[in-house]
Amino acid sequence: MEKKMNCMKQAEFVSSIESSPEPLATLSTELQSLWWLKKGDWNKAHDLAQDAGTKQGDWVHAHLHRVEGDLGNADYWYSRAGKPVCRDELSKEWHEITAELFLT
Repeated sequence: MEKKMNCMKQAEFVSSIESSPEPLATLSTELQSLWWLKKGDWNKAHDLAQDAGTKQGDWVHAHLHRVEGDLGNADYWYSRAGKPVCRDELSKEWHEITAELFLT
């Protein structure tokens, strides 16, 4: 699987959610998923996270199930991602995941 490079900075990524109709294709699948979530398309975000096939994708997938309110399913995906179960405010976790993805 080809790894996409994140060619923008985190602040540009966040501002692009309001200013662009879709995420840059050069963003990783995981970041595209988080982008679509903030844009309001949970289903598209979920499809991307589910198809990512990475631990980071599993982490995003866990977050999406928290947003959905399916905490049992979220717990499963946190386990697959090797991450502790998060119960922080959703927007805080979204920013934490995004920040980590920009570092990798």
